[in-house]
Amino acid sequence: MSTKGQIHIYTGEGKGKTTAALGLSIRAAGRDRKVLFVQFLKGQDTGEQYLMEKIPQITHVKLANARTFFRALTVEEQRTLIEETEKEWESLYTQIMSGQFELVVLDEIMAAMYLGIVSESKVLKLLQEKPIQMELVLTGRNVPELVLKEGDLITEMKKIRHYYDQGILSREGIEY
Repeated sequence: MSTKGQIHIYTGEGKGKTTAALGLSIRAAGRDRKVLFVQFLKGQDTGEQYLMEKIPQITHVKLANARTFFRALTVEEQRTLIEETEKEWESLYTQIMSGQFELVVLDEIMAAMYLGIVSESKVLKLLQEKPIQMELVLTGRNVPELVLKEGDLITEMKKIRHYYDQGILSREGIEY
């Protein structure tokens, strides 16, 4: 059996990307593996956040969090958020490269790249230099082609029907 950690990409228009990453994280924690779960652009409190805080094997971090959607921020607020995230990324990168985590999840990293909050080159560097044994999970829509090429497992969530389309909004305990 190989000890090389794989790169997982969960993408697509359908629901379930974060949920899949959470399931994998809980499975790893259940086997006493150390997990770093990083959420980008998730400003609101979420049910998964409260659960992860109770699991000692999981370290939960939020980056690029704003009071509202990124595009609703003023130009100055966007610039400040990007600058703060760049500083946080350096610390995060050091943590990841330390090898202390067996599983790292970068939840909604694709959105952070798409919006220009985290550069594609920084993510590619991480993918190419990650500790060999570490599993790395990236989630979100709009995956850059060069990032796709680095993936060992790529799952696309396809929306066939969604209750959002009938006007049902996000529900506590289900979507967040």
